[in-house]
Amino acid sequence: MTSTAPLAATYTEARLAFLAAAERAGATLASYPHPGRGPDAEELAVDVAELGPADADTVVMVVSATHGVEGFCGSALQRHWLQTHAADRPRQTRLAMVHALNPYGFAWVRRVNEDNVDLNRNFIDWHQPPPASVDYDRLADILVPTEWTEESRARTTDELLGVIAEWGFERVQKGVSGGQYSHPSGIFYGGSEPVWSHRWLRGWTSAALRRAKRVVIIDLHTGLGPWGHGELISSASATSPGFARAAVMWSGVRSMTDGDSVSSQLAGDWLAIADDLAPQAEVTAIALEYGTVDAISVVESLRADAHLHAFGDPTGAGAPAVRAMVRAAFADDDPAWIETAWPQFLVVIDAALRA
Repeated sequence: MTSTAPLAATYTEARLAFLAAAERAGATLASYPHPGRGPDAEELAVDVAELGPADADTVVMVVSATHGVEGFCGSALQRHWLQTHAADRPRQTRLAMVHALNPYGFAWVRRVNEDNVDLNRNFIDWHQPPPASVDYDRLADILVPTEWTEESRARTTDELLGVIAEWGFERVQKGVSGGQYSHPSGIFYGGSEPVWSHRWLRGWTSAALRRAKRVVIIDLHTGLGPWGHGELISSASATSPGFARAAVMWSGVRSMTDGDSVSSQLAGDWLAIADDLAPQAEVTAIALEYGTVDAISVVESLRADAHLHAFGDPTGAGAPAVRAMVRAAFADDDPAWIETAWPQFLVVIDAALRA
């Protein structure tokens, strides 16, 4: 990727650029309006660009903005591929670019959705009680205090670092990021029912994938790992057929379930239920996670964002600074970062299309 294709400044800019690139590539476009609005009252939608025969046996899905703010990277990668490689694709495979699965979070520069729900913690079995989150319960008041001043931020950060020293980083990471269902104003909140994007995804895939025999899913993420490096993360155990297929398709796949990944094991991860989205098909699903900044900076940005939306004013004078903090944690505007990310994305999507 060259410096002529930087990350978009806003969700609307990213959306319009994606739609224009998809149209020039000859894609079939469909837009699904979201009921919410962006910070400037702009319209929100999930946009899907499809290339290839509707009755193809193999469908490749590339999804951006499961975690809204992470869509700045995902959208740029989707757009650039449409601009530069759409004509080179295998004609017998159908490609579906799902742009902004969580458009609300993308527009508001939040990782979560309109309900403060982490979409990638929302795909639990809602017929059963949600998983307990004992460690998060013990940390909830430290992570998102009711007061957010320089003094309270410094104090709670020191308290959190003290817990890390006592428990170890891995336990804290798992306890905080694994998903919690008891603190609606907290971080990594999984919700109390399936949210709008969850329901949309199940509805769209039930129609779009119903004739597929093979489905490959690439879900684009940022925020974990070394700067600019993309880690391929499977939600399946290394002993499973799904992991085995992924390992044949791509090199260096790591299992979140087995503890081999930069990500902790998650409750409600949507790739973990990918088989349910196309039960008649062989489904191979992977997350491509690009590193940005250190983990403490990422958590600090999420804490500030959660406090702003729970106890502050998301349209007030202090909101732009918080949004800038979140963006810096998940979308590096240094052109070298997206240039570093691009080659691996190209390898990953090419392998999926030609598998």
